[in-house]
Amino acid sequence: MTTIHMGVQLASTTDSIRIFLHVIGATVWVGGQLVFAALVPILKAKDAALPKLVAKQFNKVAWPAFGLLILTGFWNMATLPKDLPSSYHVAIAIKMSVVTLSGVAAYLHARAKSTKGMALWGAASGLAAISATYVGVLLAG
Repeated sequence: MTTIHMGVQLASTTDSIRIFLHVIGATVWVGGQLVFAALVPILKAKDAALPKLVAKQFNKVAWPAFGLLILTGFWNMATLPKDLPSSYHVAIAIKMSVVTLSGVAAYLHARAKSTKGMALWGAASGLAAISATYVGVLLAG
């Protein structure tokens, strides 16, 4: 960390870029799912085919963001001190599990053939993404 006036500390350039990229990936992945879920009813009301068209376009941004999230997540873990308490490692394992669940559920949502399957997997992906965000906040604190 670099110290500046009045004892305020700023992350190194590499740290700030890594965290910035991780937050951008999370913003698109998690925020995009929430926004898309909110738009589905109005899209369906306008035209039943619109949600699939919008989802196809959204996936062009969402999956690269998910990939960025995974890459920067591993990068984040590589920078952790070796002497962290076991509770921190447990929290990391939980976060990795819910991130994985979010990605798998999103994949299954995109391939679901029934409305029920789409709803189930979409909800699972969104809830897992929100959970991963919460655990990430806990880890950062």
